[in-house]
Amino acid sequence: MNIHEYQAKELLKKFNIPLLKGEIASTPDEAVKAAQKIGGSVWVVKAQVHAGGRGKGGGIKVAKSLDEVKSLSEKILGMTLVTPQTGAEGRLVRKVYIEQGCDIKKEYYVAMLVDRHYGRPIMMGSSEGGMDIEEVAEKHPEKIFKVVIDPAVGMQAFQARQMAYHLGFKDKAASNAVKVLLGLAKVFTTYDCAMAEINPLVETGDGTVMPLDCKLNFDSNSLFRHPDVMEMRDTGEEDPTEVEASKFDLAFIKLDGNIGCLVNGAGLAMATMDIIKLSGGNPANFLDVGGGANKEKVTNAFKLILSDKNVKGILVNIFGGIMKCDIIAEGVIAATKELGLKVPLVVRLQGTNVELGKKILAESGLNIVPADDLGSAAKAIVAAVKGAK
Repeated sequence: MNIHEYQAKELLKKFNIPLLKGEIASTPDEAVKAAQKIGGSVWVVKAQVHAGGRGKGGGIKVAKSLDEVKSLSEKILGMTLVTPQTGAEGRLVRKVYIEQGCDIKKEYYVAMLVDRHYGRPIMMGSSEGGMDIEEVAEKHPEKIFKVVIDPAVGMQAFQARQMAYHLGFKDKAASNAVKVLLGLAKVFTTYDCAMAEINPLVETGDGTVMPLDCKLNFDSNSLFRHPDVMEMRDTGEEDPTEVEASKFDLAFIKLDGNIGCLVNGAGLAMATMDIIKLSGGNPANFLDVGGGANKEKVTNAFKLILSDKNVKGILVNIFGGIMKCDIIAEGVIAATKELGLKVPLVVRLQGTNVELGKKILAESGLNIVPADDLGSAAKAIVAAVKGAK
């Protein structure tokens, strides 16, 4: 789960990380009032969307008067912001964050994440912070410095000093940087983050070190421990179908293909998508109904799949362990009848009560194509979809 920049900074503040004054606004008039409250003569108007690269897309602008704050807010609020991370469809800007200006001496990049190679959290940083960090990582990986963190003891002060040294901080700024880095590590572990990124981390003329931007992404499996973070969820920034799926405890991710997938188990779901691609088709979604699905859950899964107008066929691939094949068969039939299914449907069942499940499907009188193995199931749905064009 992602949150907005202004929300991320609220969490950073709890760990005594220095921040610039800032206020959130939903209208141009609110933006002006925010700037007046902050004070000063220079402000930054920042679009609040769940995507990076906002500066490149025109979503971050500097204002040197209250009139500019208002005019820039009018332009940014309501715009569809397109960045390298939003895709061509972009994101609608509903809020702006008004932040005081800053005397920037140098920009840096720092982030924490779980590294699969080490099987541990790492902190990575670069002296080349700012909007082009992706290009730095691609063309100059030697400029990225990493510190591996022992999860049993957390990030140590000496590791923070190592990072500060490699980033190039000196004297007072180095001491201030260490405090920020240790604070970021505490945020990462305390809130079970999947990623905690500060870009840019800036050094000002007087040696102060602070985040100018922050992006926090949380492990969804841990959110039950963090109700305060759950309250920050902005469903307006998420795919509506995925929001709907979460209501029924379905793991759903929309893709750009035309073959809907209904599978139990994340690994089997990924294998199903792979074999659809191998057979010449394109999956329209990742959908894991889990191990405890019932008829209602299967019906809701079908509804989610069919809400995508690009779907031209559906492949159901179930391995019955905890979930019994006859229950799935009954759910498939109920969904097919309730929704008046008109697209091709291929069903492959294996496992507990498989023969009973197949019998229920065969006697349903519905146009359901059975398959005994995943390979033939994928070929059947791909052929059916191409034949339906």
